[in-house]
Amino acid sequence: MEVAIAQSRRTARVIGLISTAHFFSHFFMLLLPPLFPMLRDVYGVGFTELGFAITVYSLTTGLTQAPVGFLVDRVGARAILISGLVLESVAFILIGVFPSYSALIVLMVFAGLGNAVFHPADYSILNASVDQQRMGRAFSIHTFAGMLGNAVAPVTMIFLVSITDWRTALVLCGLTGVTVAVAVLLNSAVLSEDSASAGPEAAAEKAFAGSAFKLLFSVPILSGLLFFVGISVTSHGINTFSVATLTLMYGEPLTTVGFVLTVYLFATPAGVLLGGWVADRVRRHDLVAAGCFVVMALSIFAVAALPMGLAGIAVLFAIAGLVSGVVSPSRDMMIRSVTPKGEMGKVFGFVSTGFNIGGMIAPLIFGYMLDHAAPASVFWVVGFAALATVVTVLFTGGRGRKG
Repeated sequence: MEVAIAQSRRTARVIGLISTAHFFSHFFMLLLPPLFPMLRDVYGVGFTELGFAITVYSLTTGLTQAPVGFLVDRVGARAILISGLVLESVAFILIGVFPSYSALIVLMVFAGLGNAVFHPADYSILNASVDQQRMGRAFSIHTFAGMLGNAVAPVTMIFLVSITDWRTALVLCGLTGVTVAVAVLLNSAVLSEDSASAGPEAAAEKAFAGSAFKLLFSVPILSGLLFFVGISVTSHGINTFSVATLTLMYGEPLTTVGFVLTVYLFATPAGVLLGGWVADRVRRHDLVAAGCFVVMALSIFAVAALPMGLAGIAVLFAIAGLVSGVVSPSRDMMIRSVTPKGEMGKVFGFVSTGFNIGGMIAPLIFGYMLDHAAPASVFWVVGFAALATVVTVLFTGGRGRKG
């Protein structure tokens, strides 16, 4: 009994440490956008140039995430996770210290590199540290913490700027990240590592899997990559373009339409926590995820096809947000099922680039549609993207069961 209690406490510490680090990875992503109206005057540039800084950050993360995954599997996840959190935190501190646009661009490269460590390192540590019976809930709390970071960042910056200046606000946020990195370092003994070089059994499994590149470009892992691309396209369509689309469709003011998106954004993390509970109690994670995508598609198709009031749209968005959250833990469990022992870092680093790929193509597609097609076409494409993702879900899940 005492052993079980001690194990539960250790697991809670692991999940708490990793989820807190993941919170800050998403927290840092959205620190600068609320400052754009102010930074435009500070740097003497336009919104295009400020948007380019965010692109630099995302592109750096997308290009380096898979290589970092290889490094995680080779040297271990703990040191890389702590180093990445320190690097990103210090980058944002220095953005506050050096208020020039050229410094901003250089430092966003370093911030993007720091951000690249979280998915490969986090999933590698969780996989090695958490019991199978709790894995779904561990993944759900990890994802929930990241979403919470997205939600808290803009509010935090607005509050800090109201009581101090923007430079001090960034320095304070960066120092908080450094403090968390120190806390992870001091507690790093509880973080196990899922290294491919951990022992003869892991080495045998690695040899069986073949070379690293053969693994990443195998059909199930590529299918997992497409799975993440589909998730990214659907989420960008709703998160980024739903307000503009509904405004054009119904002529309502932005403040009114924004409420509909808020409902979706709050329903999603609630769905993540529910999804963790579901993921620990089912074996067919592919069917759970596929069913969620079908429900999402039908909800968004209804918004596109049926004239209704914003209250009805809010209900459909709540359903779509809830099921999109439920998908996340089952998504992670499926990728885990097709990943050989000791390869978690590189596999999650690789498939997570699907988020970046979707983030590059989706804004162009949906922006073009709003400029040149009927506004409802955005929702039709989101719905069809969700249905197309079902194919990758079922294929990835099927290969995981065979493995």
